[in-house]
Amino acid sequence: MTVARRGGVAGPVSGGGHASRKRTRRAAGVAAALPADDQLARELLDGLAEAVVTVDAAGMVTLLNAMAAELLPELTPGVDLAGCAVSGLAEATRERAETFDTEHHGRRLRGVRRGLAGERHAWYVRDVTEERARTDALLAERSRTAFLAQAGSRLGLSLHRDQTLRAAVGLPVPYLADAAVVVHRPPPPAEDEPHWIRYATGDTGPVTGVAGWRTVESVPGLVEALEGDLTEPSPWLDAELADLAEVLPAGFGRPGTVLISPMPSAGGPAGALILARRPGRAGFDQREISLAREFAARAGAALAAAELYGEQAHLARVLQNSLLPPELPRLAGMTLAGGYRAAGDSLRIGGDFYDLFPTSTGGLFALGDVCGKGVGAAVLTGRVRQSLQTLRLVEQRPRELMELLNRALLDAPGAAARAQFTTLLLGTLTREPDGGLLVRLAGGGHPAPLVVRAAGGIEAVRVGGMPVGALTDARFAEAEIRLAPGDLLLTYTDGVTEARGGPTELAMFGDARLCQALASGAGLPPAALVDRVLQLVDEWLDGQPHDDIAMLAVAAA
Repeated sequence: MTVARRGGVAGPVSGGGHASRKRTRRAAGVAAALPADDQLARELLDGLAEAVVTVDAAGMVTLLNAMAAELLPELTPGVDLAGCAVSGLAEATRERAETFDTEHHGRRLRGVRRGLAGERHAWYVRDVTEERARTDALLAERSRTAFLAQAGSRLGLSLHRDQTLRAAVGLPVPYLADAAVVVHRPPPPAEDEPHWIRYATGDTGPVTGVAGWRTVESVPGLVEALEGDLTEPSPWLDAELADLAEVLPAGFGRPGTVLISPMPSAGGPAGALILARRPGRAGFDQREISLAREFAARAGAALAAAELYGEQAHLARVLQNSLLPPELPRLAGMTLAGGYRAAGDSLRIGGDFYDLFPTSTGGLFALGDVCGKGVGAAVLTGRVRQSLQTLRLVEQRPRELMELLNRALLDAPGAAARAQFTTLLLGTLTREPDGGLLVRLAGGGHPAPLVVRAAGGIEAVRVGGMPVGALTDARFAEAEIRLAPGDLLLTYTDGVTEARGGPTELAMFGDARLCQALASGAGLPPAALVDRVLQLVDEWLDGQPHDDIAMLAVAAA
């Protein structure tokens, strides 16, 4: 019961309305203005939708209209209002309050006091039960909408499986339950036993564990929920749930009410959500059951998405590790270094590549640029590298090896439809007695490698040739160079020279800038020179998009 003292709340109680207040004042004025016509005043008062109770200076009831007789049957003329059976009205009268708000005979009543002539006053009382019910329903719906909005936001923030599970058990507490448990099956290769994660009021964080099948089978409806049964969830008030105690917090005791909802997903059930309330808390009503089911469905979808993302991320990591440039082996009499930048930074894989294979006389290297970029180009990159791994066992002469690779790519299933090819440099590194290196090159339409002489000067090695995997009758070119001790050979893809940036953000890095960078870095070891070129290209790009970049440098030790 709520009352407002004189001098506190001014005006009619909330929930009335301007028209209703005007009718109330008009009726009181008519009753006071027509003392000689009691019948007319009675008819006017009885026509009001509000209960009207007039009181004399001594606090005795003098008049009640028809609505007052219906809402307040305890009141009759001559009753002392301060001691009447209507508790809210009696207390407001004693405390000389201007308003009251109380429950009476299962109805919600609100009243406002107005003064009349001769120290008399009148109480105007309204039945606001339906109004209060509509307000409560609106507030409940707003709360439900806010909860689901928060749940959707939290569940969608992470694609990590464990974080999604933590959100699924943390969000319902304490809004829907005193403790929440998600029973789920872990992803392979974990044991095929149900796991659980729990969060309860008072816990510092979610707790996890493994539940035996005996526990799962002892909880009514849990097995069905784990099998994806989408029947309407229902609470169990008196079910034997002793075995559920092992997944509930210590000291929680026997739950008063348990509600189990399946967590469906497109790929099958993701798990089951158990909501437990303590015995002193009311059971789940139909609206709460519907809300719990909606939340469980969203949590199941989020968990399935996280599991799918986890599988894809694992697959991407495996593919990434197999497609990224390898760690270069150590070869006697020479120093090597590689550099790599993928066009996209999500998987760090692309269409440019380099590889190096040790041989009895030195090594065999390959550097290429596959047509396209991204995952599609990376797939062809993997095919080229795997083909070279195999073909080098039967042929190590660069031009002949390139011809075998060309035939292998064209003979691959679907090669004609894909219309993919690669530019390529293949070269053998042969140690010489004086410490130099003899390099035999075969070209397949790739940019000319550059030689940085220890004595100074940059030389381009024009190899030429046609792209590999484009034509059955492709022709490939050969070249031979000698690296004296201290000389360096740099092979690179066109992602270096065609990098667009600079002041206009459109100018290419170009051959001249590359040669200038190499000349200024003459005498540096291969790793330092490659890092220098990559740094200059990055500065030229200044964050702009770029093509894949690969470099391989070799120097005679």
